[in-house]
Amino acid sequence: MSVQRPHIEPGRLFIGGEWRDAESKERRDVVDPSTGRVVTTVAEADGADVAAAVAAAREAFDAGPWPRTPARERARVLHRVADLVRERADEIAAVESLDVGKPVSLSRAVDVETVAETYEYYSALAQSIDGATREIPLPSHAYTRREPIGVVGAITPFNFPLILSTSKFAPALAAGNTIVHKPADETPLSALLMAEILADAGVPAGVVNVVTGSGPVLGEALLRHPGVDKIAFTGSTRVGRLAASTAGEQLKPVTMELGGNAPHIVFEDADVGKAIGAIIKAFVFNTGQFCMGGPRLLVHRSLYDTTLGILADAVPAVPVGDPFDPATVVGPMAGERHVENVERFVKAAVEDGGRVVVGGERMELNGGYYYKPTVIAGLDNDARTVQEEIFGPVLTVQPFDTEEEAITLANSTPYGLAAGLQTSDLARAHRVAARLDAGIVWVNDWAMLDPAVPFGGVKQSGYGRESGPEALQAYTRTKSVVISLA
Repeated sequence: MSVQRPHIEPGRLFIGGEWRDAESKERRDVVDPSTGRVVTTVAEADGADVAAAVAAAREAFDAGPWPRTPARERARVLHRVADLVRERADEIAAVESLDVGKPVSLSRAVDVETVAETYEYYSALAQSIDGATREIPLPSHAYTRREPIGVVGAITPFNFPLILSTSKFAPALAAGNTIVHKPADETPLSALLMAEILADAGVPAGVVNVVTGSGPVLGEALLRHPGVDKIAFTGSTRVGRLAASTAGEQLKPVTMELGGNAPHIVFEDADVGKAIGAIIKAFVFNTGQFCMGGPRLLVHRSLYDTTLGILADAVPAVPVGDPFDPATVVGPMAGERHVENVERFVKAAVEDGGRVVVGGERMELNGGYYYKPTVIAGLDNDARTVQEEIFGPVLTVQPFDTEEEAITLANSTPYGLAAGLQTSDLARAHRVAARLDAGIVWVNDWAMLDPAVPFGGVKQSGYGRESGPEALQAYTRTKSVVISLA
């Protein structure tokens, strides 16, 4: 079914349950990355607007009903959010695709459905937040309480606006917190739409607030504001370091889901035909703008030439084009700066002796920000294009001879967000997965994600976990109560 590009009204800030202009009255353009054209504008907030949003969230937490609402009632509201997301699925998918450039078929099937499932999951989990009694050798009754942490500053990136905001909102709301959300500069539209849906579902005024505008300006204001109790951040490792350092000045708890450069290992006993599909999905999904993508392919030497040959034939056949064309699998990148960044990495790869097997250039289409899916062979492991996060549709391919060498190569970058391996040997799958430096490991497929399965980083990929009960723990704090019985 074809979905048309939606008409988007100019966006305003959502603070204290009301839509309002920025204090400065300034606005910023929102660009359709498939055409390079401006589709609407949103309010350009500044520190004064952040202060207003934090004040609204603070009031809602300190004096409002949400933190004091019984968990079962909060659960009903979150379940209603899921219902409304499904009712408005086509609209939400169209807005997300217009904003980000991802194929609307994927936005509908993956992003929107993941959001609905996540709210359903935390709706159920909200009712399991409880403490425990503790036996101690004193004449007393001791127990613990898990309480909401307070006002959460949620800072999210451009690549999966819906999913990555929901991965913070759903557990934070389930636990009874309030939120100030700063979406990415380039992709604010679904955040504003979700604020409307949350309010319609019954989330009280002030519980969710959305401010749009410059990342450095608004992020700095959120990180430094004394009224913010916790920061939930997803973004690049470079910006994450700055954010963690700034939040640390006030000892704010922080969860950081940062950059990745995941290895994808193909062992000699792999089903190559099945593996190729996972390999391509791992590096072209969301046009490679996926921190858990698989841009580093490590192939056993006995399969190296065969794998390169199959990729040379298969990758050009992947449909690249207009995200509103139902046949499209790979859409544009999110903006001009992202295409230019990929161009720099491919140029560096060639300068370092790499061979472009396929792709390696822009694709001219309707003035959009397209880059052809690219496969590069012949690079040494210390090449910049191997070691650093590219965040685009580029795959480097390296051979290995032994299992030990594969593990060493896989763990050789500063990152540790995701990893994958292809093998028919179950014992090897468990053995290798245990040794990979990654927060999540996939075997014989890629990007198998579910709201119940936690993910997050090690090393320079961050700390803390999104999804699962582990995420819920990050939005609560434990209080001990000891009552004398003497």
